[in-house]
Amino acid sequence: MSHPPKFTTLGCRLNAYETEAMKELSQQAGLDNAVIVNTCAVTAEAVRKARQEIRKLRRENPDARIIVTGCAAQTEPETFAAMDEVDKIIGNSEKMRPETWQGMAADFIGETEKVQVDDIMSVTETAGHLIDGFGTRSRAYVQVQNGCDHRCTFCIIPYGRGNSRSVPAGVVVDQIKRLVDKGFNEVVLTGVDLTSWGADLPLTPKLGDLVMRILRLVPDLPRLRISSIDSIEVDDNLMQAIATEPRLMPHLHLSLQHGDDLILKRMARRHLRDDAIAFCAEARKLRPDMTFGADIIAGFPTETDAHFENSLKLVTDCDLTWLHVFPYSKREGTPAAKIPNQVNGTTIKDRAARLRSAGEAQVTRHLAAQIGKTHHILMENPHMGRTAQFTEVSFDVPQTEGRIVDAKITGSRDQQLIA
Repeated sequence: MSHPPKFTTLGCRLNAYETEAMKELSQQAGLDNAVIVNTCAVTAEAVRKARQEIRKLRRENPDARIIVTGCAAQTEPETFAAMDEVDKIIGNSEKMRPETWQGMAADFIGETEKVQVDDIMSVTETAGHLIDGFGTRSRAYVQVQNGCDHRCTFCIIPYGRGNSRSVPAGVVVDQIKRLVDKGFNEVVLTGVDLTSWGADLPLTPKLGDLVMRILRLVPDLPRLRISSIDSIEVDDNLMQAIATEPRLMPHLHLSLQHGDDLILKRMARRHLRDDAIAFCAEARKLRPDMTFGADIIAGFPTETDAHFENSLKLVTDCDLTWLHVFPYSKREGTPAAKIPNQVNGTTIKDRAARLRSAGEAQVTRHLAAQIGKTHHILMENPHMGRTAQFTEVSFDVPQTEGRIVDAKITGSRDQQLIA
């Protein structure tokens, strides 16, 4: 008896997006009785979790064929090839090719190699995977970029994703038009290094050009949102869109990573502390209701108490609201793993906890400031929606999923607003 493939996704939103593409590719190829694990490589802990998940899935699916793909499969295929539980490893480029899935469906093991992972650095284009409706029924995600040309010293991701490649603007616009026709009220642009979009395209357009083009050519799109960006790469057109386009949501997630200049240099980041503060001040001046999220790493090698205090202070200096705090994890294959003076694990844990506490205080402040205001809220389910700033709002009275409703905020609880 045949069974449709099962998928497990670990890691980022882009991985989840690509899982949706793989579901379509595997179904079109007729692959059955397989379990596909889409892995993450961002930390050593992420790889450990992938191995743990694979062993669990083998116990639950003793007769299925287990295929491992994603960033960890790309960066260390030998780790998974050594696992008896794994039947096949395919790379990040291979997982997006129809012929990969057709080949596995026709002759899954046969004479084919267990490891099918090519050099990701040789990949020069990103196909616009046309996933019409990934996400909830209210919000869709559109991949416009993949890979990264930067080499931050803590990061393995370029070796999992390859160099930066962009989806042409025309392909992006056509997909968003289809999504709007299907009834989606919000589209999120996503990628690995979103602000590098366009550098490999003719005339080297910028992300701001893409945003303005989408808003101009898809006038029926109510809400456009941008996922994580590198503030130092933000172009003039994107700043103009922030200032003049109400359909561009006032919420930016920033790849800041630290608040001390010396540590930023050792990370090989391209901005300094003052650059981050200046960007947040300028964006908020252009759009007073702007809110910021940020990625911050605690305990990078050589980080002293004084360095850490600069990171902690950045939370209020930039008035950040939604923090993603990463305790530094030594990642073999990255320059940072070779830096002497690695920070003690207990210290890293304590510093991460202090950053998270600062973030929670910022969320509490943000929620209190919304009480009494009326927000346009996109409903994700009958009892929960999100404001333009991506703040969750709880409703006692059921609302229509996918609709944008206007509601007055009456209070808050558990990091949610109440309407």
